[in-house]
Amino acid sequence: MGGPSAEREVSLSTGRECAAALRATGYDVVELDAGPDLCARLIETSPDIVFNALHGRWGEDGCVQGMLEWMRLPYTHSGVLASALAMDKERSKAAYRSAGLPVVESRLACKAEISARHVIEPPYVVKPNNEGSSVGIYIVHEGANGPPQIAEDLPDVLMVETFVPGRELTTTVMGDRALGVTDILTDGWYDYEAKYAPGGSRHVIPAEIPDEITEACLDYALRAHRVLGCRGVSRTDFRWDETRGLDGLILLETNTQPGMTPTSLVPEQAAHIGMDFPTLCRWIAEDASCDR
Repeated sequence: MGGPSAEREVSLSTGRECAAALRATGYDVVELDAGPDLCARLIETSPDIVFNALHGRWGEDGCVQGMLEWMRLPYTHSGVLASALAMDKERSKAAYRSAGLPVVESRLACKAEISARHVIEPPYVVKPNNEGSSVGIYIVHEGANGPPQIAEDLPDVLMVETFVPGRELTTTVMGDRALGVTDILTDGWYDYEAKYAPGGSRHVIPAEIPDEITEACLDYALRAHRVLGCRGVSRTDFRWDETRGLDGLILLETNTQPGMTPTSLVPEQAAHIGMDFPTLCRWIAEDASCDR
């Protein structure tokens, strides 16, 4: 839990919640804040399994997974390749396209180029290619006077992606089953604050959408999980422009380490099918292995 990524605080919250749930189901749990000494601390602790509650770079992009494979410590969630692929938004889009899944135009560009001119026609979104939790998002609306001025602390290369209007939908996959569709309602963009602050967003489950769209979300999320090679739990996010029907449903990205905080979506979808939070955490733990 924790770690050095931009999503450190969310990961600490996920870790605390999951540790408490696992203790409630009878596990002995040691909480490790992942730092440069993580390997030595794992050797010292000698766990039977590692519950990976890290988010963002280092913990979600295949780095920690590779270390755990080398140490032969069984761990949860996706393996090295799936984690790296899902974290790289441009490469995961290529995988989605190969599976016939709907995505929008995007390209990678350097900060200087993005700040100098519109690299694609507005409206568009600028975001890091390998971060989650809506960290570092810029929205450039149609008719904007000029391109965005990108913060210095963001990576040198960013993704520029066609903006998709409409509703924010998400679907959890657990093993080989898509659990349901949640409609995420906010007053504005579903940004970091809306995701994690109490009252930042409202979640409607099951989403009040046509059956055709529900079935498509379940199908697309399961296909995304499979084409990336995910294991355990993943969550795939969509935008849906309801004025265009099924053609308006666009797959945004797949999260291989979805949040497990009090305001998170995966525990809500599990509860919707009758699985409480400790049981969900136990399922994730029991799914742990090497060679993922």
